[in-house]
Amino acid sequence: MTPTPSSPKPLAGWRVLVPRGGPWGDSVAADLRAKGASPVVAAMINFAPTADAPALEAALARLADGGFDWVTVTSATTVDVLSAARAVVPPSTRIAAVGETTAAALAAAGYAVDLVPSEDNSARGLLEEWTAATEGVVPLRVLTLRSEIAKPLLTEGLRRIGHDVESVVAYRTVGIAVPESIVADVREGLVQAILVTSGSVAEQVQVQLGPIPESTLVAAIGPQTARDAREYGLRVDVIADERTATSLIEAVAAAATERSEAS
Repeated sequence: MTPTPSSPKPLAGWRVLVPRGGPWGDSVAADLRAKGASPVVAAMINFAPTADAPALEAALARLADGGFDWVTVTSATTVDVLSAARAVVPPSTRIAAVGETTAAALAAAGYAVDLVPSEDNSARGLLEEWTAATEGVVPLRVLTLRSEIAKPLLTEGLRRIGHDVESVVAYRTVGIAVPESIVADVREGLVQAILVTSGSVAEQVQVQLGPIPESTLVAAIGPQTARDAREYGLRVDVIADERTATSLIEAVAAAATERSEAS
């Protein structure tokens, strides 16, 4: 019996820039290879301790003492900070995570998650569901932990509702220089797609690699990341349906299939 030829993989022949390293980058690279792509892993950002460590230490001490009704966590990196500080979240304090990735990181670190947005996995989505999830109780004492460069959307939104919010910087995001060989490949159009996973990544892509050739697909992991990218002057071609790496890769694969069919 003659074997049926397998259908070509959607990203065959595509080089895709993965802007983060570590376990996340390795996982995404493996998923890209499964679809036929050649991933180019080049970490463009890293995380550094907050410049105001005493403020963070004091806030975490108040958290451990039951000084807050809620604490909001907006990234897996913030979870790393909590774990490194051995932060204690008492049973009286509830935890809100902006998305499934952050919630999974909290659970893995031993923290119980009480609220994750059901629709929009973002600060905006968390705000939209906050009042219903907290049964309209005002004011609540809320600790918002954030990156130094993060927009204070959640903090300001909660304050507008009437809550008592303390916002503390948990970490800083710093850029990492991309190897010159990768910069040259992008500029020469030898990289077919670039994954953009946050506003800080978008900034580094534009600063280090821009202007991006028209032939290179720029894919954002969600609407907020796309908005941030455009503010930095970075063109966005596709946006993932969900704020997950799997959805981002699917969006790139779908665009690649469309381009293939159109050619």
